[in-house]
Amino acid sequence: MEMESQTRKENKKIKSVLKLFILVLNCLVLAIGNTGGPLLLRIYFIKGGKKIWLSSWLETGGWPVMFLPLTISYLYRRRTNPNTKTKVCFITPTLFMASAALGLLNGVDDYFFSYGASRLLVSTSALIVSTQLAFTAVFAFLLTIPGEAKEFALGEPYYYVLLSFSAIVWQFFFMGTIGVIFCASSLLSAVMMAVLLPLIVILAVLILHEKFKAEKAVSLVLSLWDFISYLYGEIKETNKKKKASKSEAITITES
Repeated sequence: MEMESQTRKENKKIKSVLKLFILVLNCLVLAIGNTGGPLLLRIYFIKGGKKIWLSSWLETGGWPVMFLPLTISYLYRRRTNPNTKTKVCFITPTLFMASAALGLLNGVDDYFFSYGASRLLVSTSALIVSTQLAFTAVFAFLLTIPGEAKEFALGEPYYYVLLSFSAIVWQFFFMGTIGVIFCASSLLSAVMMAVLLPLIVILAVLILHEKFKAEKAVSLVLSLWDFISYLYGEIKETNKKKKASKSEAITITES
């Protein structure tokens, strides 16, 4: 009996450590996508890029990258459950339709974000909008690339490299966001994005030589305040749960 209890505790501890590792990994992936995406998008416009539809498309153009974690997940489930039939897809028709509708709505948001990035400093646009999803414009992508590539300030090869990396980095953002929501909550995901805003602004100042104005400083302070408030709330809630657990254990022992 004691051996079973010890084994359960060890398994629970391993699962907790694994979950924490996956959460940290997803936070790292989210950080790369959330900071790299806007910077690469701004570089595209600074160096001669003009196509808003193309830049919008880039935010989902790297969707095949998603097949890598999905394949790994499928193979892992197949290996750990050899006696049961492994499902390739878990999404229901209702959820699929709802996701498609949300995708169309977010496509509008994606277009306006790209439009803002073409007109505003990356630090400013990042402070205005911290989340963005995607819109597909395949025909615009095919029609505009060759002519614009030749006029790109960094040269034609770097033009294609920038587009490719931009598409991939945006997928990091999506994967990280979904991963953090799955491992923790949507609130933590939103807080992570708010916390990353100072990093975006700092990188924009260092790499793109943008000016750091007073209103940006105020926005940064507010975003950091959001994170501190969330962290304080989480610590308070955790302590409350620990006290409740201890009192429950004492009550069981006494009875």
